[in-house]
Amino acid sequence: MKPYRKECVLAPLFKLLEALLELFVPLVVASIIDYGIRNNDVPYILRMCLLLAALAALGLSVSITAQYFSAKAASLYSRDVKAALFRKIESLGKADLDNVGEATLITRMTSDMNLVQNGVNMTLRLLLRSPFVVFGAAIMAFTVDVRSAMVFAVTIPLLALSVALFMALSLPRFKKVQALLDKVLSRTRENLVGVRVLRAFALEEAEEKAFREENGALYRMQVAASKISILTNPVTSAIINLSIIALLYFGAINVDTGSLSQGELVALINYMNQILVELIKLANLIITITKALNSAGRISSVLSLESSLEYGKESTLLSDDAIAFDHVSFAYSSGAKDALSDIDFTVKKGEVLGVIGGTGSGKSTLCALISRLYDVKEGEVRLFGRNVKDYSEEALSDIVTVVLQKARLFKGTIRSNLLFSKKDATDDEMMRSLEIARAKEFVDKKGLDAPVEALGKNLSGGQRQRLSIARAVLKGARILVLDDSSSALDYKTESELRAELSKLDSTLVIVSQRASSMLHADKILVLDDGRIVACGRHEELLKSCPIYSEIYYTQFEKEEKSV
Repeated sequence: MKPYRKECVLAPLFKLLEALLELFVPLVVASIIDYGIRNNDVPYILRMCLLLAALAALGLSVSITAQYFSAKAASLYSRDVKAALFRKIESLGKADLDNVGEATLITRMTSDMNLVQNGVNMTLRLLLRSPFVVFGAAIMAFTVDVRSAMVFAVTIPLLALSVALFMALSLPRFKKVQALLDKVLSRTRENLVGVRVLRAFALEEAEEKAFREENGALYRMQVAASKISILTNPVTSAIINLSIIALLYFGAINVDTGSLSQGELVALINYMNQILVELIKLANLIITITKALNSAGRISSVLSLESSLEYGKESTLLSDDAIAFDHVSFAYSSGAKDALSDIDFTVKKGEVLGVIGGTGSGKSTLCALISRLYDVKEGEVRLFGRNVKDYSEEALSDIVTVVLQKARLFKGTIRSNLLFSKKDATDDEMMRSLEIARAKEFVDKKGLDAPVEALGKNLSGGQRQRLSIARAVLKGARILVLDDSSSALDYKTESELRAELSKLDSTLVIVSQRASSMLHADKILVLDDGRIVACGRHEELLKSCPIYSEIYYTQFEKEEKSV
C-alpha cells in the first residue's frame, strides 16, 4: 500500500468530512421544526431546505471523491499483489507447484484476491467513518439535551456488545466457508479438465453426486454462518427501537415541561437512527475484513514460499560429455517410493540416446531431471561436465530444451507460439524449424499468423506435437529431449522427423514407446520400475534384453532368424 499513501489518506478523510456533514442534518431539521414550522415562517423553512439540499450535494460530491480514492487504492493494490503473486508462482519449481496444487494457486489469484481487494476498499471507506458517526452522534445528542442523551449512554454499549457477540459466533464459520469453497473450486476444476475422461467412463452421475455433497456442505456452512450474522440486524434494530421508545417517553415528558423542544426530540431520534445504520455497516465491515484477512493470510503463505530450485551462476561448458547421470535416485515426495533408483550412464556430445520401457518405468521422470524440472534425491546430474545446479537459469535453458509428452500451445498464432523459444527468430528460421518438424506443409496452408486457440484446441494432436517440436528445434539448444512427443504421428512422418532431427548439431534424447524410434540410436536405455535393466544398441538389446525384445516383437512381427 506504500505507493498509494495519498489515496489511503484522502479516502478516509473525505469519508469523515461526509460523516461530519451528515451530523449537521438533524440540527437543521430541528431548527425547521422549532423555528420555521412553529412560527409558520415559510422563508425560513425554504432557506433551511436549501441548506439541506446544499449539504446533500456537498455530501454527494465528497462521498464520490472518497469512493474514487478508495477504489483506486484498492484496485491498484490488488493489481500489484496479483503481479507479485504471479511472479512468485513463476519462480517456484515443479515440485513446489505439485505440493501447493494448481487449484489452490488459481483460488489465491482469483477469489482470494477479490476478497482482499473488497476488504481494502471497504476498510478505507468505513473503518474510520462508522465509529466516527456513532460517537459523533452520541456527542451531538449530548449537546442537544444531556438528560435525554443518557439513553445513548446505555444504548451504544448494548449495541457494541451484541455486534461483538454475533461476530465472535459467525466469523469462525465464515473461515470454514472459505475452506469448503476451496474444495468446491478444486472439484470443479478437476471436472472441467477431465471432462473427456469422465464421459469416456460414464462417470458424470458419480462426479455430480460428489459435487453435490461438497457443494451441499458449503451451502450448509454458509447457511449456518448467515443464520447467526443475519440476527445482527433484527437485534440491533430492536435495541434501537426500544431506545427510540425510551427517547419518546422521556422526551415527551421533557417537551411537556418545556426543557426540550419538539425539534430537538426529532434530532435525538435521527441521531439514534444514524447510530443504528452505522453499527450495521460496521458489523458487515468486520465480516468483510475478517474474510479479507483470512484470504490475505493464504495469499501471504504463497508469497512466502521459497523455491526449492536455486540456480547457480555458471554458463561455461567443461567437457564433451553432454549428459551424465552419476548414480541418481529420485522420489517425487518425501517418504515416497523412488521413481528412479541408481541411474548411471553417460551420453557424448552429438550422440542419440534412446529411452524405452513400460508404462511407469520412469522415462518422463528421467527427462524431467535432465532439464532440472526437479532436483535429484541422491547422486548428480551433469550437463557438459557441470552439475545442473551450478548453471544459471538462462544458461540451462540455452543448453537443454524438452518437448513434453503433452504438447502445450498457447492462445495466439503459430508465429507467437514459435517465438516463445526465440524472440528474434526470422520467418526463414521459423519455416526451417517447421520443415524439420514436418509441420511446414500444413503451416503453408494456414500461414504463420493463423490463430491458435488456448491449448491448441483448433489443431489436431499430430499438428500440436509437430508445432511443439518445431518450437524446440528453433531454440537451437545443445540438448534436445523428446519425451514421447511424436506419439500422435504416423510411422512414415515419425521416420521422416527422426531423419531430419539426426542432421541437427544437437545431442538427442528420444523417449518413446515405439521400438522403431530406437533403431538408429547410439545408445538405448531400457528402464523397468525406475532402474536401468539394460544399455546398448538395438541389435545387442534384441539378443540380450528380454524386456526390450518383448517390446519390439509386440510391435513387429517376429522374423525368422535366417532373414
